[in-house]
Amino acid sequence: MAEEDGYPTALGAADLRTITLLGHDLARDVMGEVGFGELAFWLATQRRPSRGQVRVFEAVLAALADHGFTPTAITARLTFLSAPDSVQGALAAGLLGGGSRFLGVTEDTGRFLHDVLAGLEELPGDDAAWDDLAEQVVRRQREAGRFMPGLGHHLHKEGDPRTPRMFRIAEEEGVSGPHLALFAAVGRAHPRVLGRALPLNGAGVCGAALADLGLPLELLRGFALLARTAGLIGQLAEELRNPVAQRVFLSVDGATRPVPPDPLPQP
Repeated sequence: MAEEDGYPTALGAADLRTITLLGHDLARDVMGEVGFGELAFWLATQRRPSRGQVRVFEAVLAALADHGFTPTAITARLTFLSAPDSVQGALAAGLLGGGSRFLGVTEDTGRFLHDVLAGLEELPGDDAAWDDLAEQVVRRQREAGRFMPGLGHHLHKEGDPRTPRMFRIAEEEGVSGPHLALFAAVGRAHPRVLGRALPLNGAGVCGAALADLGLPLELLRGFALLARTAGLIGQLAEELRNPVAQRVFLSVDGATRPVPPDPLPQP
């Protein structure tokens, strides 16, 4: 880009007296007027969301903020124990653990559902047609030896309480779209293929909801990480008041058991 063209951005910009954000005066029009969830959505899409979209988006953030002593939370607390002078390191350590087993399911589910829908000439017209499509999808996954994103939970085996709530909020706000419809159909149809019923998990339904909001698929995991950042701050705040990381460290360090080396085979 030629130097005279500059570096165009519709996001934050500043001069001597003002700061603008998304074309609005930050101090006058945004601060105290726009909630953080609404602003996060707005920044990602550069379109201001409706009240219903904000409610669904913030429900996703709440659903993913914290889920107890997960590996991401433990990692953040242990890193804070090791480097209490670096809160950014503790937060980063926890966020880096967001992958295929924790938090990444949100992105995986949204992308998977989107890919299925993108291959259709037209959307199913009723629940029976959605169920037929879902059964085909689950069968293909099983025959390929792949897991179905968003299906199953290690703890909530009788149903993830976040899932029906997210469906209900999206319906109430009129923003339940084809991704949520297909995800619900997977919940109904998969027992016919797998021979057992598994719960639709909260991370998966969040991915479906975010995709229905039209958010960039490439950023779905980013929204899960945004939510978990708040949870990790809570974990670190609790660690300051009621430390447990030292006990976690000592419980592992004190339970080590020497064993003979187990060399890898020669190539």
